[in-house]
Amino acid sequence: MGCGRVGATLAQSLESYGHSVAVVDHNPDSFRRLHPEFGGKKVTGVGFDRDTLIQAGIEDCYAFAAVSDGDNSNILAARVAREKFGVEHVVARIYDTQRAEIFQRLGISTVATVRWTSDQVLRRMLPLGATDEYRDPSGNVRLCQFDVHPDWYGVSITKLDSVTGARTAFVSRYGTGQIVDSTTVLQEGDILHVLVHAADVTTVERILTHAPEAEQS
Repeated sequence: MGCGRVGATLAQSLESYGHSVAVVDHNPDSFRRLHPEFGGKKVTGVGFDRDTLIQAGIEDCYAFAAVSDGDNSNILAARVAREKFGVEHVVARIYDTQRAEIFQRLGISTVATVRWTSDQVLRRMLPLGATDEYRDPSGNVRLCQFDVHPDWYGVSITKLDSVTGARTAFVSRYGTGQIVDSTTVLQEGDILHVLVHAADVTTVERILTHAPEAEQS
């Protein structure tokens, strides 16, 4: 639902992967954003209207994305898709971060666009400690970027994980993501991506932004 820049790009990406796609938007002019060779359905209507969604094929769909420019419309559409039609994989774009967190707890994956964008800009300007990259629907597990004290450079990822109690998922090194293993050592310039329980984020942040104790190194 939603054929703005995000919706049009998403629809065309899904189709390029071989999926059948239907795009719903209340404004038929918005479909001009789609490539002329787009072969999916284009349905004009309100994205949380039952008849409109049926016309788009929601009764047989695998996944639904609500990516219009309105939080309320996206919330309503996501709930209708999930609760009325039983779509298992539902994602909603939500600008209000407080609403986004609530819907994550209800099992609807959300993308809080403004918060994510501002966090990414700030991270490139200032050290932030921890920045969310992903939260699971329950809100219990988070994938975070962590800033680290320079004294952690040269420490093995295995040792770092042992000290923090978290788990490093991967590092970005010279612009390329690398899966870590028992031989990986943190280097200057690495970006650390860590899986951590939500309740432990502050603790892990405090450990990594301070020099390691002598016995930790």
